[in-house]
Amino acid sequence: MSIKPIDHLAKILRDKKTVVTRAVFWRIPHRTDTQDIRLKIGRYKKSQDWNHREEPESLTPKSELTLDDEEFRNLIDFIQQNYEPFRAGTKAFIPLERPFDSNTAQAVKALFNLPEKRELLDFLSKNRIIPEHLLLALHHKRRMDAIATYDDMLADDLTEPPWQKWFEQNPWVLGTEFVRVLDERAIDTEHISDFLMQAYDGFLDIVEIKRPEGRLTFWAEKLDHGNYVPSADLTKAITQATRYIYEVERANKGDVLSLFSFKWQCK
Repeated sequence: MSIKPIDHLAKILRDKKTVVTRAVFWRIPHRTDTQDIRLKIGRYKKSQDWNHREEPESLTPKSELTLDDEEFRNLIDFIQQNYEPFRAGTKAFIPLERPFDSNTAQAVKALFNLPEKRELLDFLSKNRIIPEHLLLALHHKRRMDAIATYDDMLADDLTEPPWQKWFEQNPWVLGTEFVRVLDERAIDTEHISDFLMQAYDGFLDIVEIKRPEGRLTFWAEKLDHGNYVPSADLTKAITQATRYIYEVERANKGDVLSLFSFKWQCK
């Protein structure tokens, strides 16, 4: 079985006195159904030789380029999606026929990264761009992603610094009564807490993180009169947090009433 000759299709894009710009299609035949179409675009000097041999107008850089089938198809997609909006002066746009590809994400990011934040918020609110149910869904999705990250971090048995960063990014885990996580963690020169948090009631809350390492337990193995009681590990951690409260109150000479929240992470 013989292979058919390569099919060509040529088009002169521009013909000047000394230079011609030409595009050439050709098909590479295969014994399968695979389509392999190449595109060559070049700008050539008009030859004065008897055989009319053409040479690229420039060799550095070379004014000739050949695209294989994948490159050519991607070029077609790029032109179809971008030429008309670009010609019209549009800086960013969303192709409705392909709303969820990476180009759309970049266009949406460009909108939300505009420096005029107040005008952007007014625009989104006035035109109801983001409906309430979508805002709630985004909020829920962010928290579900955070919980998935939490599970991965537990499985990896990470040290405390990554946990501190995770809690800073997700303070909602510690409750809704907090205004913010304070940047300052040092109580004094000898005592540094994992978190100092400002509560809505004006109190300072101390949060201490304990990793589920080794045989760390929350409750004692045996009940006391049918009741769960703190394990030795939990007692030590509560004592540590209580000492921090004492040091904060002493530093403020009793002017600040301090509460504490102890968060115990276990598998």
